[in-house]
Amino acid sequence: MSGKKDSVPSPESIARANRRRLASEEGVRAMADVAQSATNVRKNMERLRALREARDALEPDAPAPVVKKAARKSSRSRTI
Repeated sequence: MSGKKDSVPSPESIARANRRRLASEEGVRAMADVAQSATNVRKNMERLRALREARDALEPDAPAPVVKKAARKSSRSRTI
């Protein structure tokens, strides 16, 4: 084994470098998509919050909606 590197890269190393470059570029695009999606979600939440606050300001005496919990199903099976 020699300690020298060849000055000409092998086809495998070129292919590996291309795959790494493409994966890096795809990662950057994916992160940008995630950031854009998160921004859209925050804008929508802000819009809905403003609508809810405006609705609540018009009806200050209305009671808060009651949320009923779902009934638990029995873990034992019934035999008839």
